[in-house]
Amino acid sequence: SGGTEPSVFLNTLTPKFYVALTGTSSLISGLILIFEWWYFRKYGTSFIEQVSVSHLRPLLGGVESSSTTGLFSSVNGEAEPRPSVSECKVWRNPLNLFRGAEYSRYTWVTGKEPLTYYDMNLSAQDHQTFFTGDTQQIKAEDTVMQKAWRERNPQARIRAAYQAIEMNHELHAHSGKSQIKFLIQCAAAYVLLAEEEATTITEAERLFKQALRSGKREQRVQDPITSLRPLTLNINLLVYIKRRLAMCARKLGRIKEAVKMMRDLMKEFPLLGMLNIHENLLEALLELQAYADVQAVLAKYDDISLPKSATICYTSALLKARAVSEKFSPEAASRRGLSTAEMNAVEAIHRAVEFNPHVPKYLLEMKSLILPPEHILKRGDSEAVAYAFFHLQHWKRAEGALNLLHCTWEGTFRIIPYPLEKGHLFYPYPGCTETADRELLPTFHEVSVYPKKELPFFILFTAGLCSFTAMLAMLTHQFPELMGVFVKAFFSTLFTPLGFFADKMESFMPSSFWHQLTRI
Repeated sequence: SGGTEPSVFLNTLTPKFYVALTGTSSLISGLILIFEWWYFRKYGTSFIEQVSVSHLRPLLGGVESSSTTGLFSSVNGEAEPRPSVSECKVWRNPLNLFRGAEYSRYTWVTGKEPLTYYDMNLSAQDHQTFFTGDTQQIKAEDTVMQKAWRERNPQARIRAAYQAIEMNHELHAHSGKSQIKFLIQCAAAYVLLAEEEATTITEAERLFKQALRSGKREQRVQDPITSLRPLTLNINLLVYIKRRLAMCARKLGRIKEAVKMMRDLMKEFPLLGMLNIHENLLEALLELQAYADVQAVLAKYDDISLPKSATICYTSALLKARAVSEKFSPEAASRRGLSTAEMNAVEAIHRAVEFNPHVPKYLLEMKSLILPPEHILKRGDSEAVAYAFFHLQHWKRAEGALNLLHCTWEGTFRIIPYPLEKGHLFYPYPGCTETADRELLPTFHEVSVYPKKELPFFILFTAGLCSFTAMLAMLTHQFPELMGVFVKAFFSTLFTPLGFFADKMESFMPSSFWHQLTRI
């Protein structure tokens, strides 16, 4: 009968057959696993899954989901350009704190150094470059200040600044030039004292004002016959001082005054866009809750021809989220779908998260904030720390904005192309960000890294199948009799329903039919 034939067939099989069967299965599944892994590493998707979706699904009547490429475009509706992978360029933090009044206080309280030597060395190079006088001839006090910026010890830098000021006084006190109305002061020395010696923002502001007065009153006699001609203060130094004065006003609560100073500075020096003064302005306007003015600034600076920043992307997302977040409910949205305004907010969050995926971890307080470094790496953890440090309060002030961010941001990684070297809206995510961030951020901070995409199901399935069949082959080879009993019992159980079905079919079909079938 049909029920006895399978058991007869099983009894004729030897343990060597089972070893060959399981070993061959393990080899084939292992080859499939290797190919799947290689395809995933190169193209970011499973080959089996892609074939199923691209070829089998249309045959079965399925419809491919529409591409999300159209969801992300620039403010003027055009697709954003995707330049090649750029080097990890480090930028000056537009909102960097004051060393004496803020960073040093952190060290006094915690005993930890918030700034790395690499970060401070970059600042020293900036100061040497920015604060060199416009004149071809470097004065003696300038030489002292050049050395002062390079000193590793803060007290040595402060002593050098006082030395530069003293030399300046002595030089012109004995000049005998009665025409000189004011003594020439070393403005850069006062800047150093404001940054590093002042222990309060009020004291720092006083020293910056002294630096500004000293620079503006600086004069010299070119020729006894000619009249006095003012010596123009180095433009970079002048902008630096005015900007820091505006930041002092912001920190001391005089926000409208700070906004006016920043606007005047941007109007007076429109070509210095690389200094990112507009980011200081955006933060101050958010503190005033002047959202219309914030939108006006974004409309000017959120342009595809300018380098993006976390401040630009996340501020744009905050404004769009603020419009819908107060009444947003994930449950209601899942039932009725997203409205146009909600879709715009979600797309803005996706756009921001793709630019810098580390920011939500700090805004949602999944990671502890630290003091931001003096330099940041765009799209890196250092930029995320710097943004969240100053903007977390603005997100909390917008009712429901953080809830919308929490419900949305993780979905971004399902639509970003993979591998991570591929970009969707912005240029590809640089692979060197983690290394640069470790140089910029202190050792006690755990650097955030780009989220890794989960392995496709078929890679995990083939890996499990390969391991399972390899284990069966090994056990069958070591314990052939025991495994034979298990296999026969398994197949007997498996074939029992088939034997029962064959018996039923035989009772319904004429015997001549089965006879002819067996002859065939």
